[in-house]
Amino acid sequence: MHRHHNGLKTAALFGAIWAVLLLLGWVLASSFRAPVFLLVFAVLGVVTTAYGYWNSDKLAIRAMRARPVSEAEQPAMYRIVRELSNRAQQPMPRLYVSPTMAPNAFATGRNPDNAAVCCTEGILQMLDERELRGVLGHELMHVYNRDILTSSVAAAVAGLITSIAQFGMFFGAFGGGGRDGERGNPVAVLLLSLAAPMAATLIQLAISRTREYDADEDGAKLTGDPLALASALRKLEMGTRQLPLPPERELVNSSHLMIANPFRGGGVSRMFATHPPMAERIARLEGLAGYRR
Repeated sequence: MHRHHNGLKTAALFGAIWAVLLLLGWVLASSFRAPVFLLVFAVLGVVTTAYGYWNSDKLAIRAMRARPVSEAEQPAMYRIVRELSNRAQQPMPRLYVSPTMAPNAFATGRNPDNAAVCCTEGILQMLDERELRGVLGHELMHVYNRDILTSSVAAAVAGLITSIAQFGMFFGAFGGGGRDGERGNPVAVLLLSLAAPMAATLIQLAISRTREYDADEDGAKLTGDPLALASALRKLEMGTRQLPLPPERELVNSSHLMIANPFRGGGVSRMFATHPPMAERIARLEGLAGYRR
């Protein structure tokens, strides 16, 4: 079991987001007697999730305008990833480089046989080989831990909750509902329809943060060098502040895959961050190494 019980936290958060979905669905189905609409939303959610999951590697690579690279172009990347893949007894993923100086990296793909690892030109210039090894170990563990599936399901449930809530607000505001005398409290329906998407989004983001902690810990175990990743994260914290990515829609949709939050943010926006605070991640890694300041 991981020292910080990240797997248990993820399971508990999934339980919470499913509870929100079931509560919202039960209230609206009871109030409006329209289970067929809920079924339509559920089917659409499954279809869109399956499409996004199956094409996750293509979507993220396209968003970052990345290109495949050969071993001759990036010998260090190939050497590190081949070593770590062999150590984990997993297939070698495809390697890409994104032509941006914003320092970041991500891994994607529905399973280890269909995985891709991408580094930006900025991170390749910023980090030394030891730090890059720590980053690539982190990214490989996202693939080995099936985090793409986890994030896809969480996003699908959150999106389904939002769609159902919009349905509830529309019918609640315009008087839709069941038979006379059987309709639920419209004020309660509207309040729940407003609160449920917010709760679902916060839970989804919390799931993303637990998976980052998990990839940090498992990646450090894979490389055997927690302090290398800690050093890389320090540089990335400064680098992403100085050179953030533009908040374009495709990049926002892929930002949870990256090792560091690629956008500027602070204050209340931290509640809606897909990544844990860098200081906490670094402290945990130093704890794994038994490091004391």
